[in-house]
Amino acid sequence: MLLSLEIRDLLIIDRLALELGPGLNVLTGETGAGKSILLDSLGFVLGWRGRADIVRQGAEKGEVTAVFALTPGHPARSVLEEAGIAAEEELILRRVTTADGRKTAFVNDRRVGGEVLRDLSDLLVELHGQHDDHGLLNPRGHRQLLDAFAGLDLAPVRAAWAAQRAARDALFAAEAAIARAKTEEDFLRHAVAELDKLAPKPGEEGELDARRRLMQGAARIREDIARAAAALSEEGAEGRMRDAARWLEGAADRAEGRLDEPLAALSRAVIELAEAQAGVEAALEALDFNPHDLEAAEERLFAIRALARKHSVAADDLAGLAEDLRTRLMALDAGEAGLAKLSRAVAEAEAGYAAAARALRDSRQKAARRLDQAMAKELAPLKMERAAFVTELAEGEPGPEGMDAVTFTVATNPGAPAGPLNRIASGGELSRFLLALKVCLTGQASGLTLIFDEIDRGVGGATADAVGRRLKALATGAQVLVVTHSPQVAALGAHHWRVEKRVAKGQTLTTVVSLGEEERVEELARMLAGDTVTEAARAAARALLAA
Repeated sequence: MLLSLEIRDLLIIDRLALELGPGLNVLTGETGAGKSILLDSLGFVLGWRGRADIVRQGAEKGEVTAVFALTPGHPARSVLEEAGIAAEEELILRRVTTADGRKTAFVNDRRVGGEVLRDLSDLLVELHGQHDDHGLLNPRGHRQLLDAFAGLDLAPVRAAWAAQRAARDALFAAEAAIARAKTEEDFLRHAVAELDKLAPKPGEEGELDARRRLMQGAARIREDIARAAAALSEEGAEGRMRDAARWLEGAADRAEGRLDEPLAALSRAVIELAEAQAGVEAALEALDFNPHDLEAAEERLFAIRALARKHSVAADDLAGLAEDLRTRLMALDAGEAGLAKLSRAVAEAEAGYAAAARALRDSRQKAARRLDQAMAKELAPLKMERAAFVTELAEGEPGPEGMDAVTFTVATNPGAPAGPLNRIASGGELSRFLLALKVCLTGQASGLTLIFDEIDRGVGGATADAVGRRLKALATGAQVLVVTHSPQVAALGAHHWRVEKRVAKGQTLTTVVSLGEEERVEELARMLAGDTVTEAARAAARALLAA
């Protein structure tokens, strides 16, 4: 519920504070007094699109503050939670605009973007203005209104539509992939055969290069190592050391211990010499290769590098490339079987969507009959008991909300053919159709402030009284704000304000005055009689208030 609206320096308003209450709130005033400015200001603080130059002439900035009461389960609380704003019992919206058009918005003193304001506005206020009832003429909105009336759950149909779309996308992607693969089938088969024949392994290039360099250097160093091996052999150092050990051992008994240490050292040296000899022989054995081995290593190394350049990948990535190409080739070979499986999945998803859409259509048809019956009950008090409202369902374009086209049709007189609202209903009739529809949808408007801008235009007398009484009934379940020129409607308001102009320091300004009982009599008398208020007009005004 909208508790208050405070406006500063907007258009022809300098300072204005409006305290609203529950039930039916009525705004009246002469034409041009500025009633629409109040709605423009409310739209501004809610983030609606409007005029750019709204700052009052001579002011640096304009500002609007709106305060709403939030019930514990109000849907606006989820928007606040998503935006990271603490939800309290009161929701304060404030928006400021400078003379050069820069706008800043705040929610509970937290700066926010326009998107947050608009998300909140959808859950706080619903406006039906002098031209907004033309939404009834757009069949695209009729289905949404019918669904809202019925409280239909569209989630199953949306899920089925998404599943159908995903299945079709998967089939399309597979068909496109196979089509691309077929254009390169010859390349794939040749490349896979070439890679499989060579069978390169990760790290193999480095191993081959190291082995090649080793074999290339082996010829140069093997001769020296062979000489060293000969020097360490039985005919070389090893033989001499063994001779020396034998000679020393023969003399040791007569040397009185002087040869013990030399013999021990010589024994150790023989052991070390044996280890050195073994290492040298191992090196010789490693360097002992067939020249054909070098040729084979170079040939494979060059083949791997050439294949890597051909496919523009690193040599170590050739194995991964082979796997990728092999997978693509297998997908091509298995493509027909895969397409058949995906085609079956599409058929199943389409059948699922069709079933969900048919179930939704059945629910809509039942809801359409209930809405037609409810509208018939609402149109009678609005002096349109001879009119017939019919909700028609037809085959529409399939989509996430089903495949139904919904159209509201009317016949304003018995026996007359039914037709679309814009061809059959007059302006006043349109207004009453909209009001009746809003009464039927009251259950779906929980927590909303409903604003009707001259919804009673084109009607008068008993019909205007009927419109006022339906508005009053609507206000029992929601806060309703009505801008009206009809005294019959204004008399039924629980709260009444008069919008009027005044001139201050050469400037025309708009103000809003809360009306007491006698002031309401004078305002209603003005609305009944015009510029000259008579006692008869006052008596008629009192009668309206007492009715």
